[in-house]
Amino acid sequence: MANLKLAGVSKIYPSGKMALFNVSFSSSDSEFIAVTGGSLCGKSTLLRIIAGLEEATAGDIYIGDKLMNEADPKDRDVAMVFGSNTLYPSLNVADNMAYGLKMRNVPQAVIQQRVKVVAEMLGLTEVLYRKPKALTAAQRLLTTYGRAIVREPKLYLFDDPLAGLDEKLRADMRGVLVNLQARVKGTFIYATKNISEAMSMATRIVILKDGFVQQVDTPRNLYDYPANAYVGFFVGSPTMNLVQHAKAVREEDGVYCVFDDKKLKLPENIIARWTNIEEYIGADKEVTLGIRPEDIKADAEGPLSGEVCGADNSDGVSLAEIDVSKNVSLTVFLEKPVRGEKHTLAPDLTRLYVFDGETQLTLLSRDEGYVADEKNAEADFVPLTKGETEERIKQFAPPKQDKKRK
Repeated sequence: MANLKLAGVSKIYPSGKMALFNVSFSSSDSEFIAVTGGSLCGKSTLLRIIAGLEEATAGDIYIGDKLMNEADPKDRDVAMVFGSNTLYPSLNVADNMAYGLKMRNVPQAVIQQRVKVVAEMLGLTEVLYRKPKALTAAQRLLTTYGRAIVREPKLYLFDDPLAGLDEKLRADMRGVLVNLQARVKGTFIYATKNISEAMSMATRIVILKDGFVQQVDTPRNLYDYPANAYVGFFVGSPTMNLVQHAKAVREEDGVYCVFDDKKLKLPENIIARWTNIEEYIGADKEVTLGIRPEDIKADAEGPLSGEVCGADNSDGVSLAEIDVSKNVSLTVFLEKPVRGEKHTLAPDLTRLYVFDGETQLTLLSRDEGYVADEKNAEADFVPLTKGETEERIKQFAPPKQDKKRK
């Protein structure tokens, strides 16, 4: 297998529209990396650039320590996997799996042996001579995996291959992919907009927003130590509560964060991690507070209270949205929420997140809970601030065309 390294990869289309900006990260050999973000974040474009299907405007792509900027797709030795609808309907399973090898003039004996081994690995031996329309959805998807595996490429690229599947099949295929990666010992780069999928499968995750890298780290570190408010909000289900326009004040008994008519006393571990806290206490500088729903106890003695203004009982989980002040409502776990019902809330403030109100970058340093990974060269990467990102987007925005009056 091979490692992957991207150095300053950008993609600007002729129109001036920016798809990717200065993307840099690397994988070790046989690592499972997920690339994720919201819609139009650039994850599919990034995979196409790695595969050579699109050309980067700037930056370098290394596969196995070899510069691949000018290499044709067929010379990059990568396999790109989409969904099950990419199979050739006129070919049976065996021929679909063998197609890429035949195009590379691999000897027939080698093709037959590889197809046999991979079919056994994926449990497709009994359906090798069926065509796609006679397969189950799972078998079709496994055939697409098999088509990639028989080639024995240096790098596997997966572009949201589970999109459109029902939840049960999607969950089953997650397990298959994780086990498959361990068996073939391949380097997997997996693009998905489903953060739960990325968190459950990958060893590290690259989070993109509007083509900009936000953070590269392990699932646990992303959850506990988000680099900015976007990562904190994006990583987790249900999403993090964000309290805007809060300020830090010092009182006789400690330091508080206040918003509207509410105030939360900061515990010692948060004060210790907030390294430049004196710049914020009693100043006009605002902060954004992050509180995860799972860190809030309902109907326990605490500093907040309010009425239920919304409820969601989907997926077997009961969530309530509770107005705690004039401008702030918090999502919490609550059994059988009833609109208008009053509840007290006790957030675990030792688990509080604090972001700068303007830059949206975290204000908390890492503590002993952060698990460093020597393979993660991007662990100390600091994303652009909110303002810097907006300036870059404006810089590359397509010019507005004047509408001529008829």
